Amino acid sequence: MRLLIMGPPGAGKGTQAAILCDRIGIPHISTGDLFRANLAQGTPLGQEAKKYMDAGEYVPDSVTNGMVRERLKSQDSANGFLLDGYPRTVAQVAELDGMLGGKGLDKVIELTADTDEVVARLINRAAEQGRADDTEEIIRHRLDVYTEQTAPLTALYASRGQLIKVDGLGSVEEVTARISDALSK
Repeated sequence: MRLLIMGPPGAGKGTQAAILCDRIGIPHISTGDLFRANLAQGTPLGQEAKKYMDAGEYVPDSVTNGMVRERLKSQDSANGFLLDGYPRTVAQVAELDGMLGGKGLDKVIELTADTDEVVARLINRAAEQGRADDTEEIIRHRLDVYTEQTAPLTALYASRGQLIKVDGLGSVEEVTARISDALSK
């Protein structure tokens, strides 16, 4: 299966991605992990990304697309994968479609969650991790930005019949069961 998981910060994407990938036997491809790996290995794409990151600038799509393209060429991705954090723009969707040779994604899982619940989760997480910069105001702003940026993607995937919305609140097991049920339909 070729999957994408989306959802606001704090909705449980990382947890559910790990469980899903383990069950299906596909790699979890996170753009955060790709950036860290390319930086650590000093690849040409990593070196290019570092220039932008060191300047506090957004890493251009060409670099991110290149990292994803290279990762999807890996043998372990041949029978499927779960993308996390990519694509983030409609332009990246078009690029991904090209990478997949017209086959596209099988399903796009959108974890949904009540904003107030997510804010409470993230405030608790910030306190546990000692991240004083994650205030309620900053968290709510990040959630607004996420919603604004992903609305075109969810609309596009919904129009293609690929989007499945899953309630991300509840126990890990409950959310996992909802995702499994949605994928089996």
